[in-house]
Amino acid sequence: DHSGSTLHRINMGITNKGDGGELGGGQVKRRKAPGAYVDTAMEGLKTSVRNIFTVKTLKQRIPVTRWGPLYNLIDLEGDVVAGLTVGLTVIPQGIAYASVAGLPPQYGLYSAFMGCFVYLFFGSCKDITIGPTAIMAIMTHEYSGHGADDDYEYKVMCANILAFLSGLIIFASGLLNLGFLITFISKPVIAGFTSAAAITIASSQLRGLFGAQAARAEGVIETWSNLFGAIETTRWQDLTLGIICIIILLAMRKMKDYVKPDESDPTGKRILKKVLFLCSVGRNAIVVIICAIISYALGAEGSNPTDGCSPFCITGDIKAGLPSFKLPEFSSSNHTFSQIMGDIGSGVAVIPLIAILENIAIASAFSGGKTIDATQEMFALGLCNFFGSFVSSMPVTGSFSRTAVNSTSGVRTAAGGVVTGTLVVLALAFLTPAFKYIPKATLSAVIICAVIFMIEYEVVKPIWRARKVDQIPLWSSFIVCLFWKLEFGILVGVGVNLAILLFGIARPKILVHTASREDSNTPSHIVVEPRSGLYFPSVDYVRSCITKAGLREGQGTIPIVVDCSHFTGSDYSSTKGVLALSKDFEKRRQGLIFSNISPGVKAGLTSLNQELNVAQTPEELHHLLKSLLPEWVKGDVVPSHQQNGNTNGNQV
Repeated sequence: DHSGSTLHRINMGITNKGDGGELGGGQVKRRKAPGAYVDTAMEGLKTSVRNIFTVKTLKQRIPVTRWGPLYNLIDLEGDVVAGLTVGLTVIPQGIAYASVAGLPPQYGLYSAFMGCFVYLFFGSCKDITIGPTAIMAIMTHEYSGHGADDDYEYKVMCANILAFLSGLIIFASGLLNLGFLITFISKPVIAGFTSAAAITIASSQLRGLFGAQAARAEGVIETWSNLFGAIETTRWQDLTLGIICIIILLAMRKMKDYVKPDESDPTGKRILKKVLFLCSVGRNAIVVIICAIISYALGAEGSNPTDGCSPFCITGDIKAGLPSFKLPEFSSSNHTFSQIMGDIGSGVAVIPLIAILENIAIASAFSGGKTIDATQEMFALGLCNFFGSFVSSMPVTGSFSRTAVNSTSGVRTAAGGVVTGTLVVLALAFLTPAFKYIPKATLSAVIICAVIFMIEYEVVKPIWRARKVDQIPLWSSFIVCLFWKLEFGILVGVGVNLAILLFGIARPKILVHTASREDSNTPSHIVVEPRSGLYFPSVDYVRSCITKAGLREGQGTIPIVVDCSHFTGSDYSSTKGVLALSKDFEKRRQGLIFSNISPGVKAGLTSLNQELNVAQTPEELHHLLKSLLPEWVKGDVVPSHQQNGNTNGNQV
């Protein structure tokens, strides 16, 4: 005891007493009988099963049971208008996305209706429309029958299996509450992936836009190389038609910004604006129908432009009628299931991940500020893919462009999807003979105009202003996705992001404050303040910095106070590091004090069975400093966090 103060040396260990496991509070820890654990587990399982089939849970997992009884004529009117508008959008897009996926045109339509019906029962966001998308199409092409471009039967089989397995995996992920894994894919990585995918998809459509006889290619560089190699085969009719379609589509897209209905307008003007608005959102269908009529009128009798009858390369025959409802085929006479899975490869994991990512991102964007139930969306999306595979669908997810059309068209409930799905079914049943006359250049124009707005160039500046280091995962994912493979780009982006996070944990900022007495230039103590948690990646670095501060700033004698206010937790390696650090200071007889320790860190340090100098209050710190350096403490020591005197701040 010095100057009437008390030395606060706190033993952080726990002493066990007796054979019965009596703890330092008089509590006795009793062991359970082996059978008790089994009984507890079975009881928990029974409770979980009972909870699944309660009325509350069923209403939560089948949202239509909540809003269905309240459905009225106003809802019906809004859903019919929006459903028809989206239907006129998805039909040309479905045909176009089938070509992106390398499948016959009808499979794009097969993928466009089942999700609409299933989402009615299980979807939690009224605006979302489930169906084929550009990214799902390019990913399906990536994993459906490598090297089998002309074997459509095999590619269709692979696409159906992908939809089936994706549905099961997405649904299982919802059951296991694995939606949190999506949070490891940051916004910069998503922006890089989406932008690269958009450029890849647009590049793949240049072949159809030019009408060139270029060979199919994998990747942007090979696509452009093949196109330039076959540039002399460009058909001016297709190129002219494609460019005109792009101009018209972009102009009609912009038109909706100027014709928004206003209640103050006269009735006639308001009706005209509404008609022009509907024409704008239904621009894809309008352009495709007009071009198909022109193609038919000019004598397009076949898909071969060299037969002298067709001025354009056209879609060709599309199988009429609805697909059979049956389980996907998992093998054929030429391919076993193991061979198919070998071709699909990592697509089994990548496609469900991208589908979940797209769908939840869209649901969040159109939630209207409401909290999105990610688990419910995973259930709904999984079932959409699962049942879609029974009608020969390729993998599907939420479509951002069609969801935007659905929202702006005034959809009221998820029942709008039923109208969309019904329109697609009717088109398959009665209109497929007319689809053969659609020029390929027109479909390419539709896809290009849809994906160019997915290039998120506008995020570069905000990311730079917010945190410059986030540019690294953005450009890493973009470059790898664009010039290598899309799935590798995501992995690289996530890896770079995690590396940045881990570097921040392993090399935390450490502030060093010199707290001086007002009546002397001699430092009273050195405060070392690590700015993040104490975990195993950072323990050696923090230990080294504290040791250097003790030798450099404290001349090996002045006490060091470690401010632990930012330590939210610890692990075994970090506690061992604290023990080693304490022994280092003890050997050279330099005081080491830990202040502001949280209960979580204190619980970890109890395993050390080592006496540590701990100060939880300014008074305790004052007494410990006097005890550890009595020859310098002649008056009051000003605690570092309350000082108004001489303070020098350094960052290690």
